[in-house]
Amino acid sequence: MFYWVLKVILWPILRVLFRPWAEGVENVPKEGPVILAGNHLSFADHFFGAGFLPRKVISLGKIEYFTGRGIKGWISRAFFKGVGTVPIDRTGGKASEAALRTGLRILSEGKVLGIYPEGTRSPDGRLYKGKTGVARLALESRAPVIPWVMVNTHEMMPPGRVIPKFGIRPGVKFGKPLDFSRYYGMEHDRLILRAVTDEIMYAIMELSGQEYVDKYAAAAKAEMQAARKAEKAEKAEKSGKPETIEHTERTAAGGSSS
Repeated sequence: MFYWVLKVILWPILRVLFRPWAEGVENVPKEGPVILAGNHLSFADHFFGAGFLPRKVISLGKIEYFTGRGIKGWISRAFFKGVGTVPIDRTGGKASEAALRTGLRILSEGKVLGIYPEGTRSPDGRLYKGKTGVARLALESRAPVIPWVMVNTHEMMPPGRVIPKFGIRPGVKFGKPLDFSRYYGMEHDRLILRAVTDEIMYAIMELSGQEYVDKYAAAAKAEMQAARKAEKAEKAEKSGKPETIEHTERTAAGGSSS
């Protein structure tokens, strides 16, 4: 219920302020289970991704969004519940299998499941390697897969930015359904899962126009963070400030600066 209340109140305001646009809405079936597999550029995707669809889009989000304390935690829970997010444990192993089962349950109920195969937001606006969970969902549920891409949301609200930039029009595109019926019954073959995932990512790349990087986004983020820390340490060393160097080393090691 809260999903529709939020959409009725917030969506008209967003349309006036940011003038979002959409292409290919007619490619999304009006009923029955659907997998929307998309890129993930920005926190703003949660606001604009499903706005043009008459159906509710349910997404899977990390459980940390729902476990915060205080006012900030309450706001986080209310927001993600409002945009149709279902909490899952993403720590791997049995937790990953539970997340898959949650997705399959949603699809078995004839609903729309939105999923980001990259697993996290792109750190630089490029498209990264997809995880194979989306392929298992597609083959086990036999639901149609619709490529779903956001455009300009990285420029409008890049990671770390709290307030969106005005003057940049966000867009959303829905591609033609992808047919994986030739792989039905092979959902436990790792090579097939990789092939299906790569086909989905290629369709997303074609629709979005993004540069593709054959690396997981989480690994790319870790490398970028390490590079920034190394650069900061190098600058501190050149400046001749031992206390800054010491602080940087403690931070890189996970220590406290207090």
